[in-house]
Amino acid sequence: MHAMIYLSLALNLVVLIPVCGGLLAKAAWTDSAYGGPSAARQILLSIYLSIALMSVLLLIRPDPRMVAALLLVQVAYKLATPFLVGTWRNPVVLSNIGISLVHAVTLGFIWQATNAAPI
Repeated sequence: MHAMIYLSLALNLVVLIPVCGGLLAKAAWTDSAYGGPSAARQILLSIYLSIALMSVLLLIRPDPRMVAALLLVQVAYKLATPFLVGTWRNPVVLSNIGISLVHAVTLGFIWQATNAAPI
């Protein structure tokens, strides 16, 4: 398994554990980053928790195809974020862009590995 797969999955956890903890605890910083408490914020939390759970499971039992599916969905929504939010200045938007770049590189390695010609 390529090291970039582990890096992307670990990056998900490094980011999502404190973010989910803050959202669950209703930490003050989450209001400025995600807006006040709302159904939409709880829906986002459920998505974040799902991504974290899948990242843990894929670290335990890696499957490049499943990793690619998870990362591709993440890249798609993360790259859409600045356009849908309407700003590039929000800290969540900025972190989404950075994370999507790492995941895009990982997807490139997965693509290369799964489409390599046999020797």
